[in-house]
Amino acid sequence: MSSVVSRVPAAASEDALVHFNRLLAFETDCWDVHFALSNKRQDFVLIDVRSELLFAQGHIEQAVNIPHKRIDAETLASYPLETLFVVYCAGPHCNGTEKGAIKLAELKRPVKKMIGGVTGWIDEGFELVSA
Repeated sequence: MSSVVSRVPAAASEDALVHFNRLLAFETDCWDVHFALSNKRQDFVLIDVRSELLFAQGHIEQAVNIPHKRIDAETLASYPLETLFVVYCAGPHCNGTEKGAIKLAELKRPVKKMIGGVTGWIDEGFELVSA
């Protein structure tokens, strides 16, 4: 008797390889962002896409606050076109990250989502700063 997990067969290894490699092109995680920031390897701009109020209450220290509703060519004008943006919001229960990523992609800007958001950051034991 098969389980609910195995009832639908796993993808072929070749398909799984393509799928999981593609995921890494769209996403990063809190640990990798923290490692880059802590080791002075920040080759991206970290954007907190939440409201100014939530940003002020607590955010990742190196993040800039550009609420997803305000992402446009004007707010990004000071960044070179090849700048990689990593966006985050409150956590897995929030779709602000996707809204911000869509706007960045529409503007032809490289973008990745930091999965977990603030919730994931805190779950990993990392600290937030407040304004």
